[in-house]
Amino acid sequence: MKRVLIITYYWPPTGGSGVQRWVKFAKYLPQEGWQPVIYTPENPEQLAVDHSLEAEIPQEAEIITTRIVEPYGLYRNFLRKSGHAQEAVEINPVNAGRKTALQKAAMWIRGNLFRPDPRCLWIRPSVKFLKEYLKDHPVDLIVSTGPPQSMHLIGRRLARETGLPWVADFRDPWTKIFYFKHLSMTKATVRWHKKMEKAVLDEASAVVAVSPLVQQEFQAMTQTSVELITNGYDECDFPEGPCVEAQGCSPDPQSSPAARPFSLTHTGLFAADGNPTVLWEVLAEKCAEDDAFRNSLDIRLIGKTDAQIIESIDEAGLLPYLTNLGYQPHSAAVREQREASLLILPLRKEPEYKAVLPGKLFEYLASWRPVLGIGQTDGAMSMILNQTKTGVVLDWNDKTSIKTFIDICWDKHLKGGLKVEDADLKRFTRRELTRSMARLFDSLTTKKD
Repeated sequence: MKRVLIITYYWPPTGGSGVQRWVKFAKYLPQEGWQPVIYTPENPEQLAVDHSLEAEIPQEAEIITTRIVEPYGLYRNFLRKSGHAQEAVEINPVNAGRKTALQKAAMWIRGNLFRPDPRCLWIRPSVKFLKEYLKDHPVDLIVSTGPPQSMHLIGRRLARETGLPWVADFRDPWTKIFYFKHLSMTKATVRWHKKMEKAVLDEASAVVAVSPLVQQEFQAMTQTSVELITNGYDECDFPEGPCVEAQGCSPDPQSSPAARPFSLTHTGLFAADGNPTVLWEVLAEKCAEDDAFRNSLDIRLIGKTDAQIIESIDEAGLLPYLTNLGYQPHSAAVREQREASLLILPLRKEPEYKAVLPGKLFEYLASWRPVLGIGQTDGAMSMILNQTKTGVVLDWNDKTSIKTFIDICWDKHLKGGLKVEDADLKRFTRRELTRSMARLFDSLTTKKD
């Protein structure tokens, strides 16, 4: 069995969508003739913990760790100790809203002193550690997955010094990611980022993107082949999909949709700059007009939700219909998706988000529930929903279309349920996506055999 070294910051018990991509690849890679060797921090900063994901790690996987020094984490601790606990929680480079003086200072330091990100101090010791490790534990190929983009700089240096083929897996863009412009960087720092991005794209043996629009953007920047391997869903997480008994999967029967409340469900991170205020207005007006709708409505939020979202729901008079469960294990989030009447997926109000395919989208599809996307109507998510006929993407301010869609879904709910028509989703299964990744690995290592 060939061995692949996977350099990733995110790994269980850390939770979140950034973890699941390579946990699922690792789960199925042994079936394709590849043993995953995971290199990850011993002490990462964890915004969420999900021990259930540890059960996904195959026995064949080898896990190696080293400690990491994270200056931004140290800064958060300083804020907590100095009595600025709330700021310590809310400091976030993806937040384009108002910031205090301390937050602005933190953004300047993060953007200019720690390049490409606060994990940069892990680059040099990681290369040194891995060079020594590989002397006695050789691998056939290196993979780096980012963000954090520091992982790609580890992969780049290690590939240079070992001569091994290297795949740079981009779960998000680099300089064209939506929060890049909010990091208060100097012109010199911006030039450095663009130089490093180009170097990674040019020096990698292959580049992988998760969105067709990002793939196009990268391919225009480099001669290196840029492959499209999206995120996806694991069939074993869903009772409707084929499930292999040997993997311990078992169906979870559901009650009829008509017997349940009319639930509008969102899972995962719900950011303030994606607040669908018009949707809340539509729901509030529908509640005022229709007693049956008001008595049935259940807005369910699973995951980290910004306070502004809750405030907006309250202002619309919808707080009595809100069920805010906070962060839940992945298995619980999947169950909520399957049991929803309607899944909502608002995008951030950033132009760069047009190219984004949220990881949760594919699990939404596998839940066989209609998806209401809110955001850019000509973006990557709209393309997927149109292709699969599993939902729509409507503009944030298109109140008429949002109301019409809610009315249609409510009518279908009353008539017995909202399960969407069968769609061809096989290409989005984690097993099939892993086969694509393994074929790429094989193509890059054939010459060595």
